[in-house]
Amino acid sequence: QVQLVESGGGLVQAGGSLTLSCAASGRTFGIYAMGWFRQAPGKEREFVAAIRWNNGITYYGPSVKGRFTISRDNAKNTVYLQMNSLKPEDTAVYYCAADHTYRGTLLGTSASEYGYWGQGTQVTVSS
Repeated sequence: QVQLVESGGGLVQAGGSLTLSCAASGRTFGIYAMGWFRQAPGKEREFVAAIRWNNGITYYGPSVKGRFTISRDNAKNTVYLQMNSLKPEDTAVYYCAADHTYRGTLLGTSASEYGYWGQGTQVTVSS
């Protein structure tokens, strides 16, 4: 089992920045990748970014590429999501997730590929 706890959400004006954190505990030795997803009211859960745990390779969803940066601190078992140039359409509950499946050179972009989830943190961007 892996426990994931997100923090860092809040209210920010458009154009501002926020950094989310996700601390992992439990069976962290088997983590292949960590991902961030978001879900706005009435919408499906959307892939935001992912990072391979061992080598830091990253991948981003098209709506955040160039504005968001995912990173990790293996010593702290923590993954971060630096969000810049925030827009009202970034408003959502943000979830971090852990993937224990080896995928070669690929990173999972579907929620079904991640077996462990945090409780989510609300990000609200005002216009």
